[in-house]
Amino acid sequence: MVRTQIQLTEEQAAELKRLAAERGVSVAEVVRGFVDKGMRASRGMSWEERKRRALAVAGKYRSSTGDLSVRHDEYFAEASEQ
Repeated sequence: MVRTQIQLTEEQAAELKRLAAERGVSVAEVVRGFVDKGMRASRGMSWEERKRRALAVAGKYRSSTGDLSVRHDEYFAEASEQ
């Protein structure tokens, strides 16, 4: 591991300590987790992850009317009037 030094506000340091205590890990571990999460977010989601998520929800939410794909404009207009 590479050692580094950063400056935090008092509030940031307190919140990191609280999270570390809550999770039972070191402050460094919490910071590494946030850095990893931020780096993944900046790269965007991989194609495999997007595909996995899409397949996980496919067919999960169904219309109770049964004809939503045909009458979606009508339903939208009705909902907009309310």
